[in-house]
Amino acid sequence: MGSSQSIAEHSIYEFTVKDCRGKDVDLSIYKGKVLLVVNVASKCGFTDSNYTGLTELYSKYKDKGLEILAFPCNQFLSQEPGTSVEAETFACTKYKAEYPVFQKVCVNGPETAPVYKFLKASKAAGSFGSRIKWNFTKFLVDKEGQAINRYSPTTSPLSIEKDIQKALGCE
Repeated sequence: MGSSQSIAEHSIYEFTVKDCRGKDVDLSIYKGKVLLVVNVASKCGFTDSNYTGLTELYSKYKDKGLEILAFPCNQFLSQEPGTSVEAETFACTKYKAEYPVFQKVCVNGPETAPVYKFLKASKAAGSFGSRIKWNFTKFLVDKEGQAINRYSPTTSPLSIEKDIQKALGCE
């Protein structure tokens, strides 16, 4: 959690992040859920296809235990230039997103958000390496809070539906 950053976290549920308005959100509220964690941007070439697919996945699987956690990020060609609240408004208005949009984060470099340090250090990072390459990199996290898969920005959210079903136990 916030004060225990010197101790290696063992699951995503040990982190506290900020919602788009700056309020603390303890990720332990998602214990037992399957998470899809995505760094989002409103002005990227992948925006429309990813937000459309994320909204479709969420509406289909939210009642089965899927949560999508969207983290706006402005590190790639400044494609998320507004505030965190503007990013949430964009996602909710244009793409009918019902999942949480958190405060803008850095996913690379010295200011990398702790939750992203954890995700990038997981075995799911594998051949992708330790850096996030672009907007809409997706991490699938199992019910125990472990990252089990990482998907590139060009991977459509709908193309990972089978992995989500398997993680949810509803294949």
